[in-house]
Amino acid sequence: MDPVCFYVGSRPVYWYGIMVALGFLAGAAHLTILGVREGRSPGFGSDLAFWLMLSGIVGARLAYVTANIHVYLQNPWNIIRIDQGGLIYYGGFIGAFLAGVVFARIKHLNILALADYAVPALPLGHAFGRIGCFLNGCCHGKAASLPWSVFQHDAHRHPVQLYEAALNLLIYGLLLLAYRRRKKNGEVLAIYCMTYSLGRFLLEFLRGDERLCWLGTPVAQLVSLALFAAGLALWIALARKPSRPGR
Repeated sequence: MDPVCFYVGSRPVYWYGIMVALGFLAGAAHLTILGVREGRSPGFGSDLAFWLMLSGIVGARLAYVTANIHVYLQNPWNIIRIDQGGLIYYGGFIGAFLAGVVFARIKHLNILALADYAVPALPLGHAFGRIGCFLNGCCHGKAASLPWSVFQHDAHRHPVQLYEAALNLLIYGLLLLAYRRRKKNGEVLAIYCMTYSLGRFLLEFLRGDERLCWLGTPVAQLVSLALFAAGLALWIALARKPSRPGR
């Protein structure tokens, strides 16, 4: 599988970069359409998408470079080559969340209400990114002899990138339904934190690439447990606090 989509002269354009760009456009389109339906200005969704995307990419890249600092110290220029892959989603999630908090403060918006509005765009864009991982050959799965296994890195493997893409699309549909039916600000955020973290925790058992571990456990699984606990705590707190969804 060739990670290069096409060439501009002698310069390669990678599938990964294309899919990340498509993921951003899909997320921005979602926020814009939803915002207009709710009476927000057309620029509100695109502005929010831009800052979430920018901070998310910075956070995801910083997390990846930190986890592989020995590689990038040898060639610092490659730190900015995100078109070739190398993003850790949880780093991006933290970066985007912090940007959302700042955005809410600047716009004088309820933070949890803004989170509920914005968070469905994350699994939508993330699904495109995981397809990019599949085309790029990174984040691959363990060896498998299943009918749907794919040949990557000299072996037939679980297409774990596509598993996660499908998971994200399912979560996206669930969050859309939850957003329409929400009764309290923060419910959609809590559902996302619990569903994605649970799915990611399980998918980590099928990952075949080198994993950053702590005490023998992949860091991604530890972060998943922490995110699930945070989502569950938020859900319980909301259950004890009567409120109405707002902006």
